[in-house]
Amino acid sequence: MNNILKQIREEQGLSQEELSKKASVSRTTISELETGKTGVITNITLEKLATALNKKVPDIFFKENAQHDEQN
Repeated sequence: MNNILKQIREEQGLSQEELSKKASVSRTTISELETGKTGVITNITLEKLATALNKKVPDIFFKENAQHDEQN
């Protein structure tokens, strides 16, 4: 899943562990999302992460050019 989760998390000065606690999502899930190693993720988890980062789900996930955007 293309996303800019790591970029936004780092911009906000949060570690994976801090975001994990803030969003009530496991650090492993965050790591897997950031590295593209997860295939199945629930809408609830996406919402929790977006809310913890004060963003909307489409601002972080489902970006067609998310990886490209990170490099520019």
